[in-house]
Amino acid sequence: MFQSLSGQMEPALCYESRNVSCQRTIYPLPIRITLYLILGITVILTVCGNLLVTVSIAYFKQLHTPTNYLIASLAVSDLLLGVLVMFPSMIQCVETCWYFGDVFCNVYMSSDVMLCTASILNLSFISLDRHYAVCQPLLYRRKVTVNVVLIMILLSWSVSALIGFGMIFLKLNIWGVEEFYYNHVACEGGCYLLFNPLWGILDTLPPSLNTADVP
Repeated sequence: MFQSLSGQMEPALCYESRNVSCQRTIYPLPIRITLYLILGITVILTVCGNLLVTVSIAYFKQLHTPTNYLIASLAVSDLLLGVLVMFPSMIQCVETCWYFGDVFCNVYMSSDVMLCTASILNLSFISLDRHYAVCQPLLYRRKVTVNVVLIMILLSWSVSALIGFGMIFLKLNIWGVEEFYYNHVACEGGCYLLFNPLWGILDTLPPSLNTADVP
């Protein structure tokens, strides 16, 4: 069965009338339906689960604590990740082409980097919050206040937005590897995120430094 299905996968072009079009793999209909079902359910669970957490913390006043504010920030980043990144990724994965244009491709890649970085930083600040709660319970309420948590959240989102949108729209991620990118990666109907070695290292520094700086 699998041999017959794989035999039906024919290479084609995303845009038949363009010479610089990306190649496209046409999956058989049963495989496409299965992929859409599996990936679609994953996206829906991600969005609904994080939406439930966000609404619960916002609605119930007894949940308005510094720790829960950090959890809400994490839920919002994962919620937006499901809507802005996972949904178009699902279509690109199944169709093997990008049909949403160059502008939204940049927004998509920027959102991907920003929201993933925001999730990592939020998780890092949550671990820092739990560290103080467990190791210094008597000083916890005095050190970790609502204002301190709001600064953490603001720092998470501002740094993430600066890295995500600044890197993609200024093309800093392909700085030094432009020739390789335009000759071997870029094509019509494709939306691929490429990191040069420098940005690959720099993008891992904020969460690493944040988790390491625990007194």
